[in-house]
Amino acid sequence: MPKSLDPRFFVCAATPVTEAEAIIRHAFSDFDLHPQVHTNLASRGMVTPTQIQDQALEHALNGKDIIGLADTGTGKTATFALPVIQKLLANPNETCLIVAPTRELAVQIRDEIRALATNLPIYSCVLIGGSDIRRQLDDLRRRPHIYIGTPGRLRDLYNRRALNLQNTHTVVLDEVDRMLDMGFVKEITELMSFLPKERQTLLFSATLDPKVEDIARRFLINPLKISVKNGATSHNVEQNIIRTHGNKMEVLSDLLRKEEFKKVLIFGRTKHGVEKISIALQNAGFPADAIHGDKRQNQRENVLRKFKANQINILIATDVAARGIDVKDISHVINYDEPATFDDYTHRIGRTGRAGKQGVALTFVENI
Repeated sequence: MPKSLDPRFFVCAATPVTEAEAIIRHAFSDFDLHPQVHTNLASRGMVTPTQIQDQALEHALNGKDIIGLADTGTGKTATFALPVIQKLLANPNETCLIVAPTRELAVQIRDEIRALATNLPIYSCVLIGGSDIRRQLDDLRRRPHIYIGTPGRLRDLYNRRALNLQNTHTVVLDEVDRMLDMGFVKEITELMSFLPKERQTLLFSATLDPKVEDIARRFLINPLKISVKNGATSHNVEQNIIRTHGNKMEVLSDLLRKEEFKKVLIFGRTKHGVEKISIALQNAGFPADAIHGDKRQNQRENVLRKFKANQINILIATDVAARGIDVKDISHVINYDEPATFDDYTHRIGRTGRAGKQGVALTFVENI
């Protein structure tokens, strides 16, 4: 087991971003988008863009390569989805490739694009491991405009000659730092080599470490770097520790009974541990369920769907299974098991305190 992080990392008061700190210079109506896209934005209540959307959209719409540095929950998906939709409407014979680190994130990107492209002739498909490849082959035969997938499955489908990237002139690499952490550098390199030289590349990452910089240097042309990061961790997340003294499940149950714990994401270190927490909470009468790598993809999607719809209000997850989860209004993140690295901690607590709302992150600590 890795050495524990200093518990002081887990204590920080929330300092919500003020309007003065986050000046937005555009409305969505300022951007040159298809009238139906404007209608779709309005129907979703999207009038004012987020910071990353405000700063990146115009350049992305003009075909510029972009490195977008932003924390989770900042509206990155619409930042690339809107230019992709606009480009495909203007060039119906082209396709777009969107590469994501996890199955859950790929599905969420597909859902977001579907919502933004409502009543438009833009079709997308999800190409991910853990799901029936025969169905994905059928989807590809229907010639979708947008391929959204995880690196391994995308490479597999290309090698089967089922995925045609000949007319793919737009590529999105989402959460590149996580893909590299998960060991996908070879798959990303191969996928980029399959694409036409003439293309637009949009790269998004929470961090710009040397590995991400290397990918950007190799595959982007004169990119515009846009950073809207607020710092090491989200400023509007109240962070604290809970001393458990060996009674973690008892402490967790007491917390979850409090009224303010409305929608809670709990992190465990292992798949077995996460399942064990889930069963214990269910047996205690809590509306809880878990996602981890031992569950089938359709099971994970079903659990996540229930959590989003408030059919359950407690979700337990491993770090890998939770990457890319974008669920609004999570009131609390609880680190039942301490994160292995500070980067993991940052990604965990970024699931709460989104869209300017305040969230709470609690980390269980025994040995202090």
